[in-house]
Amino acid sequence: MTTTSQRPAATSAGRAVGAPDPGCPHPDGPPVPEPTAGRGTRYAAALVLALTLVVGFFAGRAGGPAGGPTRSAVSGPDAHANHGPGGLEVSRGGWTLALDTPTLTVGEPGELAFRITGPAGATLTSFQENHERRMHLILVGRDLSGYQHVHPEMSPDGTWRVTVTPAAPGPLRAIADFWPVGAPAGVTLGVDVPIPGRYAAEPLVPPEDTVLVDDYTVTLDGGLRAGESNQVLVWLGRDGLPVNDLQRHLGAYGHLVALRQGDLAYLHVHPAAASQPSSVVAFGITVPSAGTYRLFFEFRHLDQVHVAAFTVVV
Repeated sequence: MTTTSQRPAATSAGRAVGAPDPGCPHPDGPPVPEPTAGRGTRYAAALVLALTLVVGFFAGRAGGPAGGPTRSAVSGPDAHANHGPGGLEVSRGGWTLALDTPTLTVGEPGELAFRITGPAGATLTSFQENHERRMHLILVGRDLSGYQHVHPEMSPDGTWRVTVTPAAPGPLRAIADFWPVGAPAGVTLGVDVPIPGRYAAEPLVPPEDTVLVDDYTVTLDGGLRAGESNQVLVWLGRDGLPVNDLQRHLGAYGHLVALRQGDLAYLHVHPAAASQPSSVVAFGITVPSAGTYRLFFEFRHLDQVHVAAFTVVV
């Protein structure tokens, strides 16, 4: 995966994320960004239609009145469970993330190596595939900059390795998301990797519900309330037209990773089971507490993986 550069769009569309009484987006939908003059009308019509269909889908799933708001989380065999936040501990439930790399150097490729040990202290070598990989590793600065989602390779002795080039000094948070064979559920552990040098935290990007990532306009719609099932929609456009031919990325039409500012509590959710490769991707997510979060939306289009990031205040 490559993490692409992005910047806030010149204008924002729709209701600010985290605004009062967010609820489910109303059927008329928020105003649609017009990234390319002359094509905005076609783009808006396509996105409003897609939004209406998605809202209808959620209303039907919840069994509520037609056109009425619903806050039920999406469900189904392919939906990601809204479990509590992970990545806060180096050890949990007998599993431990053992870091074999004492430090990395800014601007230089280095090998990040680690192992997962079990309750008896032995290195684990049997992992269940989860979303097409046996190990998902999130790398991010303590200031929530430099997000990467990578997939290390495991040696026969159980050591996982991946090449990392740190962009800045300071603690680099490594969050390992995996599922031991025979375990009842997946496990998420986190550890800080030291990056020597003078650390200067980057200020967090202010909340914007529309960002530009390469040639893509990405809009996040839907508010978040702590401890409640929330619905958010991500709209995708390119060159003034909706992106209706998304490709599957790790088994789904998009992934959403949420990290809480401060302790970097981690949530990873996937689209609704009925999701299609359309320009609107729907997620159900429950954030555990009030605070500021950074949401990273990963999507694949034209054989390239992109990442759009949003700051959300809950």
